[in-house]
Amino acid sequence: MTAAAPTPLVLPRDVAEDITELARIHRRAGGPGLQVLTLLGTRAEGLLERLPLGVRTRLDSATESALEVAMSAAQRSRGLVKDQPGWLDRVVTMGLGAAGGLGGLPSALAELPVTTTVLLRSIQGVAAEEGFDPSEPNVQFDSMRVFASAGPLAEDDGAETAFLATRLTLTGATMHGMISAVAPRLAAALGQKLAAQTVPVLGAAAGAAVNYAYTSYYQDMARVHFRLRRLAIESDQTPETLTEALRAELTKRPVRQSDSRSGS
Repeated sequence: MTAAAPTPLVLPRDVAEDITELARIHRRAGGPGLQVLTLLGTRAEGLLERLPLGVRTRLDSATESALEVAMSAAQRSRGLVKDQPGWLDRVVTMGLGAAGGLGGLPSALAELPVTTTVLLRSIQGVAAEEGFDPSEPNVQFDSMRVFASAGPLAEDDGAETAFLATRLTLTGATMHGMISAVAPRLAAALGQKLAAQTVPVLGAAAGAAVNYAYTSYYQDMARVHFRLRRLAIESDQTPETLTEALRAELTKRPVRQSDSRSGS
């Protein structure tokens, strides 16, 4: 006897509209990266070959160090500098990228932790706009998780939503564990950024363009992450249900109760 098909899950109209808007933001997130690749006139996977072997082998540890510095610096700076509008963060990172690209690889490497800090501050600023306190450990943790989406030049991350529903117990060692887990994924993306900044003549322009792409991307992904989290609180839906609804909207696949049930 054939089992009955799962019943499609029907979300309240206002929640469904919010999910549609979040899917639009999610799709938009990868757009600037494609423009950057067009500007550079090369494919993303070929960019890493531009980097010296010694730099490529140290990317993971350099990225992990940059994330550690960024988390500490971002938190300290919140008491000194208020959150800036998103467009201003994009302008700042463009300037940093241009400066990093002017001096080639050495200056690009020096610019990396500074830009990572500004990116993290921008992510935290979006969290604050969505009603969350960036000083709370769980919000800091979620801010770091946004980096798990890697970046606009990453090949498969444009449709990745799994990180939105990941649940981990927050302990003293969890943040370092998250940074260690995120670093390799982010390193590949930032390696492409570094390589773009070493392109002869175009280094400064490439650095500015790539930083603009990354800032826009992470702002959009942060918006999706924290608005989805807020929507779960306001709509009394589980994060897993809303994440599955977003995934279904992105792929235009019907959401069914058996797909989105939390198992509780």
